[in-house]
Amino acid sequence: MLLVILSYLFWLSDNLTQICAGVAIFLFGMLSLEEGFKAFTGGVLERVLQKTTDTLPKSMAFGVATTTLMQSSSLISVLTISFLSAGLLSLSQGIGIIFGANLGTTTGAWLVAGFGLKVNISAYAMPLLVFGAVLVLQRNKKWQGLGYIFAGIGFLFLGIHHMKEGFDAFRDQIDLTQYAIPGFKGLLIYTLLGIVATVVMQSSHATLVLTITALSSGQITYTNALALAIGANVGTTITAILGALSANVEGKRLAFAHVIFNVSTGLLTLLIIVPLQHTVDWVSAALAIADDDYTLKLSVFHTLFNLMGILIMIPFTATLVTKLETWLPDKNRRAELRLPVNKTDERVEVVKAQYLNASAKLYPDTAIQALIQEVRHLYSNTLEVVLRGMSIPRDLVESSKADLSHELPEIRGQEQFHGIEDLYERYIKQLYAEIMEFASSVQAGLTPNQSVLLVQLLSACQKLIESVKASKHLNKNLIHFIESDNPWVVEQYNNFRIRIAECIRELLRLQQFEKGHDLLTCDRIRIYAEQADLIKNGDLFKIIRAGHIPGAVSGSLLKDGHYSSQIISALVDSAEIIMKSVSAGVDPAEMELNLAVDEIEELARNKHQG
Repeated sequence: MLLVILSYLFWLSDNLTQICAGVAIFLFGMLSLEEGFKAFTGGVLERVLQKTTDTLPKSMAFGVATTTLMQSSSLISVLTISFLSAGLLSLSQGIGIIFGANLGTTTGAWLVAGFGLKVNISAYAMPLLVFGAVLVLQRNKKWQGLGYIFAGIGFLFLGIHHMKEGFDAFRDQIDLTQYAIPGFKGLLIYTLLGIVATVVMQSSHATLVLTITALSSGQITYTNALALAIGANVGTTITAILGALSANVEGKRLAFAHVIFNVSTGLLTLLIIVPLQHTVDWVSAALAIADDDYTLKLSVFHTLFNLMGILIMIPFTATLVTKLETWLPDKNRRAELRLPVNKTDERVEVVKAQYLNASAKLYPDTAIQALIQEVRHLYSNTLEVVLRGMSIPRDLVESSKADLSHELPEIRGQEQFHGIEDLYERYIKQLYAEIMEFASSVQAGLTPNQSVLLVQLLSACQKLIESVKASKHLNKNLIHFIESDNPWVVEQYNNFRIRIAECIRELLRLQQFEKGHDLLTCDRIRIYAEQADLIKNGDLFKIIRAGHIPGAVSGSLLKDGHYSSQIISALVDSAEIIMKSVSAGVDPAEMELNLAVDEIEELARNKHQG
């Protein structure tokens, strides 16, 4: 329907066609800038975010800078939602970026009003488009990205030129100011028009440029132009809302914060529009802006009301974060999985991915970070499943009690065991499948380094599955032999449990990977596991030769000893991979100190013999 209407309007007026073509070229320029921005990912975004968004002022500065470069607050909003969904940002950092993006978008009005309308910017557009086309044809991805940026800027300039020319020519045919609506009614109607225009074009910047070019040609009044600017600010939230539909709850919270900020700022501006106009006049006079230079005065107004909204909202940022977490609770988020005490409790649903969504796929950096977070999620669940499968209390493992061998409770009755198969189905299987599917869908767009990291993360997932499978085998014999009349058999199976519990205790201390990069702890766990290995240190064979354990049971014990070693080895290996993926700043010397398998076995033998 929209295409039919546009076609009819184009038939009516060539000048209207030029205006619409200018808008289309402008929007295409923004898409080109986005493509150029994507080319410079590959760890850059993550490093920049970590260094420049750790405080609210830094987050705001990041929002201002990126929006100024990209000339699109809507794009920055969607990017921020994807960063937040992938775990690269906290909600408060995301809100700070949104504040900054709203202020950064005002630079576009200044550039158009102060430069674009006063010079023939089409002359600058042409060489930029030529350079952009040449660079885009290069094989190097970075050069291609630079080419898209040049082309994007060129298209922005060309779009502004055609909009201005169209309005100037249109003025000779019809005077749109005769449709101006004075008073508060006019403010409301033109604010609504600004919202609708921004929703249709998905760009507040395009709406603002269209408003400025129309104002410069005298096609709309200054007051109505102010209302259009307010509407553009409110309408830009629709892009964030659409971007949040495919995001997790953190992305939805940020979109809600964006709506709250822009709508409240817009309403407040409408209520105080008269004193704000007087303030604009005073500031304009101080900046030596002529009284009749309404395009620059519109830029002053746009900056002032956004700055006013930010200054009002900053003191309430922490409260806003708290309220958003209350209004939009995360029903699926489990920082650490706590399985039900009763193994027959069916109230717990199948665990699904928390970070893997369409929003996280926007950029390679966010895709990789989302994958890292989800593998950590799988790791946490796997530790809990193994503990439950071995009937080891989580609270005991996390306690400060030094010797678990005297604290681990004896098992009385098979009902104390959780079935590994059921735990796998409910807490591992779906999550693992989603990780595999997500990794397959994003691998084509990754850099070589990110592709290597992807393979390592998938290897960690595979090791976690191996640990669950080994737990399943060990679990069956534990259930069968733990109540044996032979105390030697019971003791050996309890030794398996103690060994696993001690290793998981150390792994749990490493679970907050970003807080410490002690890769050598993994080697310490391996050394302990080697020392406590009843098969490798010969203790199990001594007991069997002494006749304490029947031959029929000894085979099961030997096999289950191997399973316990597989569980520990797979868990430690996966933890090490995750630590290395998270710890981008790990000291290379520390990584080189990781011991080889033969070194660990030698240290364990020497210590055991000693």
